[in-house]
Amino acid sequence: MDVMGDKATLLDTGRFVQPSDRDETGEAVEEARQRLAAEAGDVEAMSVLGAMLLRRGDLDGAEPQLRAATAAGDRAAANNLGVLLHQRGYAEDAAGWWRIAAVAGSAAAAHALGRYHRERGDEPAAEYWLRQSAEQGHALGAYALADLLEHRADVGAEQWMRAAAERGHREAAYRLARALDRKVVDSGRARADNGVIGAGGEEAEQWYRQAAARGHRRAALHLGAILEKRGQLKEAGRWYLTSAKDGEARAACALGFLLRDAGDPDSAAVWWLRAAQDGDGNAANALGALHAERGETQTAERWYRAAMDAGDVNGAYNLGLLCAEQGRTAQAEQWYRRAAYAGHREAANALAILLLQVGDAAGAQPWFSKAAEAGSVDAAFNLGILHAGRGTEDDDAAALRWYERAAAAGHTEAALQVAIARLREGDEREAERHLRGAAGGGSAEAAYRLAAVLDARRPPVPAHELGEPAQEKSECEEWYERAASQGHRRAQVRVGMLAAARGDVVEAARWYREAAEAGSRNGAFNLGLLLAREGSEPEAAVWWERAADAGHGRAALRLALVYARGGELAEGQRWADRAVSLGPAEVSERAARLRDALREELSA
Repeated sequence: MDVMGDKATLLDTGRFVQPSDRDETGEAVEEARQRLAAEAGDVEAMSVLGAMLLRRGDLDGAEPQLRAATAAGDRAAANNLGVLLHQRGYAEDAAGWWRIAAVAGSAAAAHALGRYHRERGDEPAAEYWLRQSAEQGHALGAYALADLLEHRADVGAEQWMRAAAERGHREAAYRLARALDRKVVDSGRARADNGVIGAGGEEAEQWYRQAAARGHRRAALHLGAILEKRGQLKEAGRWYLTSAKDGEARAACALGFLLRDAGDPDSAAVWWLRAAQDGDGNAANALGALHAERGETQTAERWYRAAMDAGDVNGAYNLGLLCAEQGRTAQAEQWYRRAAYAGHREAANALAILLLQVGDAAGAQPWFSKAAEAGSVDAAFNLGILHAGRGTEDDDAAALRWYERAAAAGHTEAALQVAIARLREGDEREAERHLRGAAGGGSAEAAYRLAAVLDARRPPVPAHELGEPAQEKSECEEWYERAASQGHRRAQVRVGMLAAARGDVVEAARWYREAAEAGSRNGAFNLGLLLAREGSEPEAAVWWERAADAGHGRAALRLALVYARGGELAEGQRWADRAVSLGPAEVSERAARLRDALREELSA
């Protein structure tokens, strides 16, 4: 029960003075003045003096003053007498005086009486008196009535919660904002984030802001989260700081992440430490990760254990990761299992991978399945790989189902695998859709394959004539270039070929060289052709030799011809022999003729 149940009324009438408005001397003077007036029989002075003494904790001094004022019909005194008796432990006597004051029209007494009946389980009586208080405009009464109705899932709860919030009740403002958030989440238009931030729109934000401005630390936390999500990091940080200073561990943790992202890990660690010491498992995990990055594995392990002790299952998962990095496989498995059994889907996936690495595919599959069913996209993809590796028709179908599930959740490599399967089936339209998704997600292989699909559709491009303007790049060439820029060697060769077809020799040479230096034998061969056409046959031979050493038959044949023309017949014969063995058939046939001719020349 709140001390001074009629406080709001007394404040409004000027009959109850807040302690911050006067210093101790001023209060003593005011008390002396009220005492003189009370001794002279002033009923209002008796009531105010009793309230002052009650607030100070002088129950013995307050009681006679309040009883005297109550006997003279002062309803505020009757209410405060009820508060005094409630503090002394005489709840039934207190209720009697509250009833007298409430019947006389005291909204604060009606609120206190309603609270009394609710505590005793008499909800009809509680609702009656709380409604009396709320309808008179009493903020505490409106809030208590809303709380009672919300407990019963009554639709009228929001109306009274809003009324209390509008009258300045900070907890009501916070709970109204949360209710608005839940409505939006329940409607499917938004998703709650870690139990902190919903998306109840501007109205919810306004109520969070009102509650936070009145010192509600959880409202400040939620407001900070909303602002952070919107990208207003400076203001978000201010509200997190306000909430954290008031003791909200989650706000201290969130502030730590903001500071870390701003490049200040040392300040972040200070707030994470504060939050972790208050039992925030997420902050303990963050501290563990920070120390792990610094190579302080023992300290990292201690904080991961603290996170686990705080009930955060991520602590066990992170301990597993730490042990795995150190090669402590048995301990990693232990921690992964602990997290996985607690429902941590990524731990289940990690455990399955670990089991797969030691050859226990049968043990891995159930954990992949559990993780995938719990929503792990990586596990769904891994399950697809597991099935695909078995090679049976049923397993291939199962693999495709899991790939499709992962692809639908945005997994790039899974989308690529689905596209490859669709291409095999001849469903080019569906393959293109998945290739676009995978390529857009950053897969170089998907970009290359998409370019190849588009390339096969376009009509033949006429040869470029000197003096003609270069043709604009097609969409397929743009995808080839995207793959090439990501280091895809076949794409680099293809971009070089397209550039050469446009007459852009410099661009063609650049892409051929990049592919060749990355190990592409086709890139090296084509670069050699380009250099030879430009009159740089010695340099061309260097690249052809690299290509031939990597197994390129045509490059070996070109080298045989270069050495034959240069009079180095034995070297020419050696490369011709190599070309015969490398093929393909057409190259082998030509190389065999050249080899035989060189052999005859050498034996002549």
